Amino acid sequence: MRWFRFAVFISLVTVLQAGLVDIIAIKNIKPDLLLILLVFFAIYCNTSEAIITSFTIGFAADIIGSAMGPRIISFGLFGTLLAYLRRVIAIRKMPYQSAVIFITSFLAGALVHFLTFLKGQPTPPNICAVLFGISLYSSLMGPFLFLPIAWCMRMRAYRFSRH
Repeated sequence: MRWFRFAVFISLVTVLQAGLVDIIAIKNIKPDLLLILLVFFAIYCNTSEAIITSFTIGFAADIIGSAMGPRIISFGLFGTLLAYLRRVIAIRKMPYQSAVIFITSFLAGALVHFLTFLKGQPTPPNICAVLFGISLYSSLMGPFLFLPIAWCMRMRAYRFSRH
């Protein structure tokens, strides 16, 4: 892993998530680019690198979030689970990647909102609709971003081979 390149890339994506993703929002539902990155690194990195990147991405998500802590815990937990799950199940085809992004986004979002609720922060009233919309939008968009992310990070994404 090229860690300097990773730090610059995560910083750029965090800025995009904080401000420019509003342009492609549909009815105030926008994709979670940082969660897409979490799934990408959990799939294509070795286990220790995937765990480090998931906690780092969670920290970046907390910086632009409303409360510090819930996303680093949630992203770290689900990134670690995905890193170990990848050892057992191959997640290389686009439909599988989309399903993993949807499930991870929904579960991580639910945990984030639960931890935010425990901290006493306000949560949106229609939380299920928001979680479902963000998860669906991210899962439809995510697998198409995997190849450009791999190119930017100079990683090999064996999408079309049998590895």
